[in-house]
Amino acid sequence: MKKLLPLCLIGTFTLFGSLGCSNSSQQGSNATNSNSETTVLRFSHFYPSTSDINQQIFEPWAKKIEADSKGRLKVEVYPSATLSKADSAYESAVKGTIDIGSQVQGYTSGRFPLTQIAELPGLSNSSTQTGCMLQTLYDNGAISSEYEDSHLLFMFATGPGSLHTTDRPIRTPEDMKGLRIRRPSTVAGDLIESMGASPVGLPANDIYTSLQRGVVDGLSFPWEAMQTFKLDELTKYHTNVPFYSSALMVTMNKEKYESLPSDLQKVIDDNSGMAWSKKVGEMWDKTDKEGLQAARDNGDVVIDILDPLNDPNWKGALEKGTRKYLDEVKALGLDADGVYEKAKAASIACRT
Repeated sequence: MKKLLPLCLIGTFTLFGSLGCSNSSQQGSNATNSNSETTVLRFSHFYPSTSDINQQIFEPWAKKIEADSKGRLKVEVYPSATLSKADSAYESAVKGTIDIGSQVQGYTSGRFPLTQIAELPGLSNSSTQTGCMLQTLYDNGAISSEYEDSHLLFMFATGPGSLHTTDRPIRTPEDMKGLRIRRPSTVAGDLIESMGASPVGLPANDIYTSLQRGVVDGLSFPWEAMQTFKLDELTKYHTNVPFYSSALMVTMNKEKYESLPSDLQKVIDDNSGMAWSKKVGEMWDKTDKEGLQAARDNGDVVIDILDPLNDPNWKGALEKGTRKYLDEVKALGLDADGVYEKAKAASIACRT
């Protein structure tokens, strides 16, 4: 017995020691797991999964976030408006239904009136230039008040919108009388109306079936999007007139962003702003040229009105539409003319 007691004590001490080491090790493991826990961010947008912007911008952006965070952030991308409707991605991000959303500001009429001043004719001739203008106006505070309920990541824009119709060529605004033309925003709608047509509001995903059914006779759209949404299959007449651009944004739920530790906030911040705005612009400027060339190669009728504000047939209608929109924004008690002047200055600074 005298020999057994020390062995038992040794075994008991060993057991407690082992348990002590095990608990200590487990606590260390939990601390490591806590630091390396993956936060999933759901990113919703309305473009098809096969679109250039999804494959060349949104998916690479998501992978960059994951890589820069060493796997602690994972962005799940949901294209084709599967997680939020095309016209409600911003509000869905604000409410936290999604974590990140991308939307055309013009899809929610009256929600971003100052932002849409950058869409007016004569301010830009490329996606890169308009995106740079928008990001500049946000960064210098001219339009940032419109995004205070979310955490804006970056602004971007389509290339200039042109006119595309199924059965009738448009050479002058008079040719638009009686036509129902899909418009992407209030700005484009005011301009279309000033040219004698009836603007019809439709999300991009609904245009194809509306053209098929004769709900609309044509649309205003950039060249890149004509191929993305396969609308080049239904339209044979194109007026290559840069009379507006469409503003877009990527934004994040503010509470979700603020809940992240500072190092992960920095990962988000480092992948926000002007750099990504320019990436989108460069990509879309390239695909716009390809879309225009494809229409020519298909034998479609393409009518070039490349400088409409100096064209006597188009100048008056476009200036009328511009003034109408600015007056509508002023009626809201907002400094429309002041932002318009800042947009002009940004246009010059962003010229490429």
